[in-house]
Amino acid sequence: MKQLFLLCLVILLIFSCTTTKNTFSKSDIYLINQNSSSTPMRVYKITNKNDSIVLRTKSTYIKPNPKDSLQQKFIKRLFATVRDSMSLGVGIAAPQVGVLKNIIWVQRFDKENIPFEVYLNPRITNYSKKTQTVREGCLSIPNRTDTLSSRSFSINIEYDTPNAEHKTETISGFTSVIFQHEIDHLNGILYLDHLKKDLKNDSN
Repeated sequence: MKQLFLLCLVILLIFSCTTTKNTFSKSDIYLINQNSSSTPMRVYKITNKNDSIVLRTKSTYIKPNPKDSLQQKFIKRLFATVRDSMSLGVGIAAPQVGVLKNIIWVQRFDKENIPFEVYLNPRITNYSKKTQTVREGCLSIPNRTDTLSSRSFSINIEYDTPNAEHKTETISGFTSVIFQHEIDHLNGILYLDHLKKDLKNDSN
């Protein structure tokens, strides 16, 4: 009887950890449901101490579920935020609105009509040795842009779609920089970290 109880307890703990990993937290739900799906969310800034802690925290996996109305609402709100007249960015990551989940929107300058597309759990599997020099800004770093010379020219990525399809892709040029920038956000990395490395390498 005791062994059965322990077994049930272990199963319950495993299930609990798995569901927590895949779903939104209570604070996420609160943020998402504060407004309609077409309403932009507040963009977190590094100039705010509490915001900065969130921006420096690694995001977690989210299980794609097209039937999850909350997940779909958040995806729409994240898009509304990046397209808001106060932001007008070319990409955004979920941590930038306080939700630590692996979701990004990217404007595809390498496609006709330069559409915005959403990616869940994106991961870079290969960086080209060839690099490119680009000027970067960030919605979470107000009133500043800097030139980086360490971004890879081409990357290979894998990701999930909101419809739970798993895909791989090779991306080059400026669009690859947007992906690198936004995926960095999911790992608690800001472009300023790369800038520090660039400056250190230049001084050596």
